[in-house]
Amino acid sequence: MDNVTLARYEARAQIAKALAHSTRLFIIDELSRRDICVCDLTEMIGADISTVSKHLTILKSAGLVQGRKHGAQIFYRLRCPCVLGFFGCMESVLKSVAEGNACCVA
Repeated sequence: MDNVTLARYEARAQIAKALAHSTRLFIIDELSRRDICVCDLTEMIGADISTVSKHLTILKSAGLVQGRKHGAQIFYRLRCPCVLGFFGCMESVLKSVAEGNACCVA
């Protein structure tokens, strides 16, 4: 594998790692509906601001979200809504696994 190909796979892995946490998946799902400030996400998640901010930093570093300042607050939005297509794919895998397990429990 050449360096360019390796770099592309490493960049993809960074995105996958950013998505590999239930709280970050929740954040992405909520941001698919509307722009949200950290304070609202903190309340929705039930975690402190520093924890939510760390999750948002990981998502931002992976290029999945971006923030804009509005007064003293930062509102986040999805940078690339196409990630929601991956959510659909995950749901298809879950359904397929459930169906496969159901056929074996007859």
